[in-house]
Amino acid sequence: MMDPVTQFWLASDGVRLSVLGAGFWLIAAIAALMEWRRNRERPIERLEKVGWVPWMTIFLTAAFVGGGMLAVGLPALLAQR
Repeated sequence: MMDPVTQFWLASDGVRLSVLGAGFWLIAAIAALMEWRRNRERPIERLEKVGWVPWMTIFLTAAFVGGGMLAVGLPALLAQR
């Protein structure tokens, strides 16, 4: 029985692109959650603790890259089945 890493590297390009695209969408979902948490209303004394991570940029980049990977990988994966 092969381990998951070996199965991933031996899979077709469509499978790999789809898995990586889904991973990027997971990163985008986490970034959207963190942006939502930062934009909630806070007490005035915590206003300086907003944070420095550009969550919206991470969300947009990960969603765009993940969507492109899924757009390329899914048709090849579905045609294979």
